[in-house]
Amino acid sequence: FGIKQIQECLLNKYPWLLLDRVLEIEPGKNVTAIKNFTYNEHFFPTHFPEFPSVPGFIQIECCMQAFLLTFLSLDQFKRKETADLALNNVRVQRKIVPGDTLVIDAKLKSFSRGFAQGEVISFVDGEPAISFTVKAVILEELEKLRPQ
Repeated sequence: FGIKQIQECLLNKYPWLLLDRVLEIEPGKNVTAIKNFTYNEHFFPTHFPEFPSVPGFIQIECCMQAFLLTFLSLDQFKRKETADLALNNVRVQRKIVPGDTLVIDAKLKSFSRGFAQGEVISFVDGEPAISFTVKAVILEELEKLRPQ
């Protein structure tokens, strides 16, 4: 599941399509994806130049894209616009530096009427990196629930 298939599911485009590859996917259930961080990333030269590291919001966005794939990979929801509703229990456990590969495991715990809940855990070299629970919604599905 390469970049072409990711683009068939997510609306993100360069420079905000951050995932490089999906290693495993069970649409409607879980995704394992990777993001390779090279020194060529636009933020490394200015995000602590002496000790470059990946900003937290970039780490979160990588993980969110993997989570969104858990349900946007379902045929009826591909390329739908989403909104984040909540990120809870965010734990940043490891600094990510140039040359690291972030392996992201995203699990969809529930999905009903366009509302998704799940959890994301990620690793670098087998060590925990960032994790959180998440709630998101497909905006088009949310509009169907509004009173007319």
